[in-house]
Amino acid sequence: MKINQDVCVRCQSCVIYCPVEAIKVSKDSVYIDQDECLECGACLRSGACKFDALYQPELEWPRSLRSHFSDPLGVHPSTGISGRGTVEMKTNDVTGRFKDGEVGIAVEIGRPGIGTSFSEVEKLTVALAKLVEFEPLNPLTTLIDVDTGEFKDPAVRNERVLSAIIECKTNFDDSIKILKVIKDKTKEADTVFTICVINKCSDYTIPFKKKLEDEGFNPLINGKTNVGLGRPLA
Repeated sequence: MKINQDVCVRCQSCVIYCPVEAIKVSKDSVYIDQDECLECGACLRSGACKFDALYQPELEWPRSLRSHFSDPLGVHPSTGISGRGTVEMKTNDVTGRFKDGEVGIAVEIGRPGIGTSFSEVEKLTVALAKLVEFEPLNPLTTLIDVDTGEFKDPAVRNERVLSAIIECKTNFDDSIKILKVIKDKTKEADTVFTICVINKCSDYTIPFKKKLEDEGFNPLINGKTNVGLGRPLA
């Protein structure tokens, strides 16, 4: 996103709409820090600028990834899904991603107000690569070598986004070890992490919940219920 300085009247109305404070105010101008801007489009969609000074230039690779992972209205080219670019865990009743004996793990790195860089994301994908099966229908998975966890195109590491979600799965026995690897990596991260796990219920209980508690984790059960309207696959 950029500001046309020939049109901008320096009213600063757009400043509060940037979720990562990339819109800067100097003595002579209001401008967008291109290193910090995530191309989320929030400032433009806000309608705050009454002089049409805000505009979206054509984004080339790899900067286009900023928009794909940050603009909730954008569609991820690799999956055809808007927003997060993935159908997510809570659709498991109809997608059948996670079966009996499997544990699904998702790690969202970054959040609005903080953001993250793909270099931070890669630290975790590399640590997990030999331990998990990455979800193929995930926009982040399409960018990495699933055997090493490294980005196929090193230039991707320099891009920043609001957040990116790593999705993967493992077996019941190895799940705690993997969560401990993730927890250890958070100590060196320059952003925030949100970790989600999923395990199929059995006899109205969640088998993995007890395992988590026995290992010293304090899981918070998600109260959101997804009522699948498709044919169940799991």
